[in-house]
Amino acid sequence: MKQIFVVEDEKDLVELLTYNLEKEGYRVLSEMDGETALKKIPDKMPDLVLLDLMLPKVDGLTVCKTLKANPKTNHIPVVMLTAKGEESDKIVGLELGADDYVTKPFSVKELLARVRAVLRRFSKAQEGEAVQKFKDLTLNRAKHEVVLKSQKLDLTAKEFELLDYFLTHSGRVLSRDVLLNNVWGYDYFGTTRTVDVHVRRLREKLGVYDKHIQTVKGYGYLFKEEAPA
Repeated sequence: MKQIFVVEDEKDLVELLTYNLEKEGYRVLSEMDGETALKKIPDKMPDLVLLDLMLPKVDGLTVCKTLKANPKTNHIPVVMLTAKGEESDKIVGLELGADDYVTKPFSVKELLARVRAVLRRFSKAQEGEAVQKFKDLTLNRAKHEVVLKSQKLDLTAKEFELLDYFLTHSGRVLSRDVLLNNVWGYDYFGTTRTVDVHVRRLREKLGVYDKHIQTVKGYGYLFKEEAPA
């Protein structure tokens, strides 16, 4: 039974989400402020966190950033819930490592579809060969970690999946839509800007290997074993 941790300060919404998630077969835990959630999530280790942006004590963006910066919790997918619909808020959430973004008001059917999609993507990422190697870089699916020259990289779960997909499809030009569909899922509701944000952050963390991810102007990206001089 998958466990969902709901962090939301609207009591009625917590009850609605709990009822419908449990009806779908999930086990639900909840907290109504960010500070308490940050204390409990590392102990409970849920399979997914539904996280409101506007929270008392510690806001949702800070909660997301803290979870993704913690090696113990950075693999836990986060779906952000917020009443704000501005593009800038979505980009900030994605840059901090959120795996999906749902704007209030939303239908329960849509939310459940997104929860299923995110959980399915993370289960899929654990399939296949456990280890991928590229020069001095090693990606380990079982441990959900990437090591570069003996140094463990601090990647978010989505950055990890993106790098995994690049390594698996080395030498192939990948459109933004292909990356969005295969890394985020066909039922993801975001835009291709999501891909650009995550590629930029992944490049920053790859250091000298960033040039292996090449931009194909007007189309997408290409991971090449030989980087340009």
